[in-house]
Amino acid sequence: MSIVLFILILFIICILIANASNDESIKTVTTLDRGTRSEKYFISKLLAMGISSQDIFHDLYVEKNDGNFAQIDLVVLTEVGIIVVEVKDYSGWIFGSGNKRQWTQVLAYGKEKYRFYNPVMQNNNHILELRKKLRQFRTLPFYSLIVFYGDCVFKDINSIPQGTYISKVSNVSNMINTIIKNNKEVNYFDKNQIIELLKKYAENGKNIEIQNQHVKNIKDMLNRTGATENQRIVSPRIFRKRPFKKNMISKTILKIFK
Repeated sequence: MSIVLFILILFIICILIANASNDESIKTVTTLDRGTRSEKYFISKLLAMGISSQDIFHDLYVEKNDGNFAQIDLVVLTEVGIIVVEVKDYSGWIFGSGNKRQWTQVLAYGKEKYRFYNPVMQNNNHILELRKKLRQFRTLPFYSLIVFYGDCVFKDINSIPQGTYISKVSNVSNMINTIIKNNKEVNYFDKNQIIELLKKYAENGKNIEIQNQHVKNIKDMLNRTGATENQRIVSPRIFRKRPFKKNMISKTILKIFK
């Protein structure tokens, strides 16, 4: 029994050491209190692929022309262009079309259905906002990558435009390698300019006033659309600011309008 206990303790210690090491690597990109667990796990996968922490930008707040902000989960600079990443946490069956505004999540074997904003359109809007910011962004290739976490199944995903990639987290490394392998290497006109701009947008995420304004904009949007509690579309960042009832969270579609 003592040997079994020793092995168990040793196993736990190894896990703790691995987690601590993983946290330290994530902190080369972002702070541990920002974003969701899925986003930070994705960062660790990027680093494990050999992508430099200097080329990964997390939790960016990009100011739009109307003074509001677009929140982007991750931006990754690669040799073939810029990958803009949207991370989703869903279970159940996922149905959607690239040219339809609403997608559907189906739970309980079809007994429960929830609509959520098309993540392809959502991430394309993020890319459009970025393209406005620098002249070199107008010609650099952008790739849209939507990564699904959670126990979900893609039942019918169609009409996905060129340059857009949808993946479950288990296949995301292969997906990124596919993007890099199948596209031509580009020359950045001024990569330092891009890095400084993206750093600025990541710094915006530390600004409480910007965060509060972003939350307010989402709430105002929800009120304008007249969403019910069970249909309401809410950023998980709002959950950290005020608690929701547990049964409401289970019926909430996360991270849609940002």
